[in-house]
Amino acid sequence: MKMLLKLACVLLLMLGATFTAPAHARVFFGFNLGVPLYPPPYYYPPPAYYAPPPVVVPTAPPVYVERTPAESGSPSESWWYYCSESKAYYPYVTECPSPWQRVPPRPPGT
Repeated sequence: MKMLLKLACVLLLMLGATFTAPAHARVFFGFNLGVPLYPPPYYYPPPAYYAPPPVVVPTAPPVYVERTPAESGSPSESWWYYCSESKAYYPYVTECPSPWQRVPPRPPGT
């Protein structure tokens, strides 16, 4: 009978040790005489803090504006430079002894 009682206690302890407990629960086996013999802390740890996800604001796509040649305003595009002594235009002639003459652009053959 004593052997059967000891076997039942051992089986009961093994069965209790196999059950899963929640993460915050503690399971202890043993005897306590009014003073806990396990180390501190005697309180539950604070809950884990998770930061909220970052707020992402989509930006507007870039806007491209096409300029017409009249709006360009660049002097190299709106004028040709002519050298009267060599009878040629810049950049075909890079130096001119006389001052360069600024002429409006013309299509070839006119």
